[in-house]
Amino acid sequence: MAQKEIEVILARQLAEYLTLPIFIVDPNGDLLYYNEPAEEILGSRFGETGPIAANDLAVIFKTVDHEGSPMKSSRLPLVKAIVNRQPAHDMFWIEGLDGRLRKIAVTAFPIIGQAQRFLGAIAIFWEVPR
Repeated sequence: MAQKEIEVILARQLAEYLTLPIFIVDPNGDLLYYNEPAEEILGSRFGETGPIAANDLAVIFKTVDHEGSPMKSSRLPLVKAIVNRQPAHDMFWIEGLDGRLRKIAVTAFPIIGQAQRFLGAIAIFWEVPR
């Protein structure tokens, strides 16, 4: 397994200590980690899913907009943070691995390391009361 950049290692360590649900991806959008608070919303423990390829994320975690239409990945804040390398925010519905549909708010931002190295992105999200 390839060694991760120190900024990504520290981001994961920080996520482990926070009570906000956090999702971390690499520059390709591949899932590197999500913390324990995220497990409840995503419907599965990270230890059970492990890292997930970007192409599989949209299949595993289905997202729909406020009208119930499937969302294109290009509309998701995490994808926008990767592509545009700037923060993004939105609210939508996600179906977790437990089959439950939850309304969530998501704020995502790129991880830009020292020497302006693009290292991926972080999404902080929370369930919104219906």
